[in-house]
Amino acid sequence: MFVIIVRYKAGLDRIDAALTAHRQWLAEGYAEGAFLLAGPQVPRQGGVILARTGPREALEARLARDPFAQQGLAAYEVIEMRASSTTDALAFLQE
Repeated sequence: MFVIIVRYKAGLDRIDAALTAHRQWLAEGYAEGAFLLAGPQVPRQGGVILARTGPREALEARLARDPFAQQGLAAYEVIEMRASSTTDALAFLQE
């Protein structure tokens, strides 16, 4: 799976202007089974996305379609990891 750290490169006024489109992009990722969770960092300087395992190239292509990326509002750090242990409720994530 992948942990994506989203770091804002613009002020919150510009982020907020693109937020509806970004949330639609996230919804599409959930519907297609690519994303497991997402949310803002605290304090609000970016976000975090947990994505399912798959080809990294496909994930990077998906990230490039994020309105934040298309408008130059955010940078993405992609961390690939293997869930070797979880709580029972998240056991489906283990590889």
